[in-house]
Amino acid sequence: MLPKPPKPSPPTDLAALEKAAECLRVLAHPHRLRIVQLLLRGRHSVGELAAACGIPSHMASEHLRLMQRCGFFGCEKDGRVAYYHVTEPHLKDLLACVEARFG
Repeated sequence: MLPKPPKPSPPTDLAALEKAAECLRVLAHPHRLRIVQLLLRGRHSVGELAAACGIPSHMASEHLRLMQRCGFFGCEKDGRVAYYHVTEPHLKDLLACVEARFG
C-alpha cells in the first residue's frame, strides 16, 4: 500500500487569506451561487443563466465578470455567443458544503 501524500498546509500568508476572503465575498450572493450550480452541470450562455436566475442579462454579465475575475470561470465564444464554464475545480467542493448545510 502506498503512503498517503501529505495534506497541504493551510495558507498562513495574509495576502493569500485576503484573496481567499475576497473570492468568498464574491460568491456570497444567491444569484452567483445559482450560476455556480448551473455551470457545474455544463456550459451556459449569459442569456441562459439570466433566464434561469430570473434576472436581466446585464446583471448576469456583471455577476459572471466578478466571478471570472476570481478565476472561477472561463469563457468560449461560439460565433457571437459566449459560453461560460467552470475552471476552478474546488468550486464543486465549496458548493457541496453550502448545499449540505443549507440545501
